[in-house]
Amino acid sequence: MGSFTPSRLRLWLRSLEDRGLSAGYRRGIFAHVSTVFSAAVEDRVIRVNPCRARSVRAPRLEPRKVKPWPAGRIRAVQSELPERYRALVNVAAGCGLRQGEAFGLAVEDVDFLGGVVHVVRQVKLLRLHRPVFAPPKGGKERDIPLPESVAFALAKHLKRYPAVRITLPWKTLDGPPVTASLIFTGPMGLALDRNRFNDREWRPALRAAGVETGRDSGMHALRHFYASVLLDAGESIKAVSEYLGHHDPGFTLRTYTHLMPSSGKRTRAAVDGVFPFTTARTRPRRVLSPLTCG
Repeated sequence: MGSFTPSRLRLWLRSLEDRGLSAGYRRGIFAHVSTVFSAAVEDRVIRVNPCRARSVRAPRLEPRKVKPWPAGRIRAVQSELPERYRALVNVAAGCGLRQGEAFGLAVEDVDFLGGVVHVVRQVKLLRLHRPVFAPPKGGKERDIPLPESVAFALAKHLKRYPAVRITLPWKTLDGPPVTASLIFTGPMGLALDRNRFNDREWRPALRAAGVETGRDSGMHALRHFYASVLLDAGESIKAVSEYLGHHDPGFTLRTYTHLMPSSGKRTRAAVDGVFPFTTARTRPRRVLSPLTCG
């Protein structure tokens, strides 16, 4: 075990790449090897895990290019959902909330007058599909601008389906009880279960709208739509990252850089706005000296 130095691991990783193995497969192999070395460290067979050396890096996954849904597809899927769940689409596509965050959205989190949504919790399933309240992914709370169209959809929804006070344990099954007036609940007044919702509501709506079900057709597609709309409108990567709740703007840039509009037109307009535009007609005439006149 002690013979595996960082340099030897780097050569091994390079050999895996030269064999044409995918980045995902190589990353899985590396994770298993690192686990073995971690166990050896705990058993005091070796002092350190060579996989954690600074010069040894896990194979990096190639980011998949996100293909945002067109607005027409979103409206088609929304129209096929039961009415009590249609405003979920407005929240996810209009504010970029994750599915669990939309399920955990409470009336007290929405500032209708100030135009802000406070994302402070999600509904999370633990073992045996038992729900708990938990912080948003990464423990990062955030504030998101509330568009008027989303505010109107939420107000209309609450008028027909009033919020329900739900009490769930916080973070763990034996955690302290927390109560929130959830905007979206099931017909029995319970917090939404993502597995049941996806199986009984979301996928049937996809099929009815003629959308192929698969990896890229979950509610997460609505977050991609939200990001694409903001970037197309010229919003900064930093702002989009904050609104989506990403841990790093660099991750947002890597995920959505291909959706950013070309800056060429904006650059030309910016420069033309600073320097006066001149043509041949506006150039000063050459004044000829009598000495140069024939």
